[in-house]
Amino acid sequence: MRQGGKDELALDGGTPVRTSAFPSVSNASGRTLGQEELDALRRVIESGQLNSTIGPETRVLEGEFADYYGIGHAVASSSGTAALHLAVAAVDPDPGDEIITTPITDAGTVLPILMQNAVPVFADVDPTTGNLDLASVRDRITPRTRAILVVHLFGAPAPVAALRRLADAHGIVLIEDCAQAYLTRVPDGRLAGTVGHIGCFSLQQSKHITAGDGGLCITDDPALARRMRLFADKGWPRDTDERTHLFLSTNYRLTELQAAVARAQLPKLAGVVSARREAAKRLTAVLEPLAGLMPPLDGGGMSYWLYPVIIDPDAAGGSCHDYAKALAAEGIPANGGYLTRPVYRTPVLVERRTYGTSGYPLCSPPAREVPDYRAGLCPTAEQLIAERLIVLQWNERYTDDDVDDIAHAIAKVHRAFTE
Repeated sequence: MRQGGKDELALDGGTPVRTSAFPSVSNASGRTLGQEELDALRRVIESGQLNSTIGPETRVLEGEFADYYGIGHAVASSSGTAALHLAVAAVDPDPGDEIITTPITDAGTVLPILMQNAVPVFADVDPTTGNLDLASVRDRITPRTRAILVVHLFGAPAPVAALRRLADAHGIVLIEDCAQAYLTRVPDGRLAGTVGHIGCFSLQQSKHITAGDGGLCITDDPALARRMRLFADKGWPRDTDERTHLFLSTNYRLTELQAAVARAQLPKLAGVVSARREAAKRLTAVLEPLAGLMPPLDGGGMSYWLYPVIIDPDAAGGSCHDYAKALAAEGIPANGGYLTRPVYRTPVLVERRTYGTSGYPLCSPPAREVPDYRAGLCPTAEQLIAERLIVLQWNERYTDDDVDDIAHAIAKVHRAFTE
């Protein structure tokens, strides 16, 4: 037993802090869906135009989203992963060309690189944010580098201004993965997604706004926008009224039903992000004095897709996995490490499970060398996953009581572990 009496951990047989469910992105309790979305669906169904090649909803959504972000072009697609694939395809790498990205992300960031026959190159991350480390990215650039694909992890702004300067200096493209970062602002005030050459967003179930699935890319470059639009529609230039296919691509079209729901969601986005930020302030105020626990270093621009905490195991009395197990017993949804392993240690890369048994493009040729996705490749990322990063589920529907329960549970576990 770590501690007796009323503060005894639920893990050791004590009373949990929380026994009722929190609002969740997995159901209506944690989603901002309502009559507006139902009306939008009815509008599309009554029109009989469910496909974006004949209906107006997808094109209108693109215009509204571009205007929302104050940028020239938006291109819709069927998922956030598809949006990233559109961006990589717009870069048009040759087989074996390299794209630098992060090891702490969903596979949807990395798989489009492979799908375009390019080689993922992993740079290490900042130990306080989990976002790409500028110096590590700089060290990974080679003559084969065509792009940097940066993730704004958990809605925290990555150093995209410096990365854009680095990309421009080397004549390469900066792609921002903003799936977790709607309305995230970088320190100079710009919105995430508008600093790089292309910004990519997801409308998946768990994101700030949702259409179940769907993706959007934004850019101020008309050539990149046109190539992405063609890639989402089999390379078919419908604007020229020709039934032809200009290059190898696929069908990533968004449906009119998804677009209509996304249009109804968009006016709610600012409120969603604002509510998440306000709730986060309440929790941060409790966590800041706790030794060994570092809440997000937020200058006001984070959009809190999740709420990450960095742990110093020596000072906090346990690793992120120890805390996650104890918090789960207290009824708090928490995840130690976020991932089970860095993305580069997954079988698709380590075992080169790509096209049959060829290992292509992770072979030489076309790569300049066979990539080595060994343990130890990105030591900071590996340490975060192994012992230092814990993420808490977060939601715009959290009440003050919900946040207070989370804070109480963390303080309870911290007290037990440190005393």
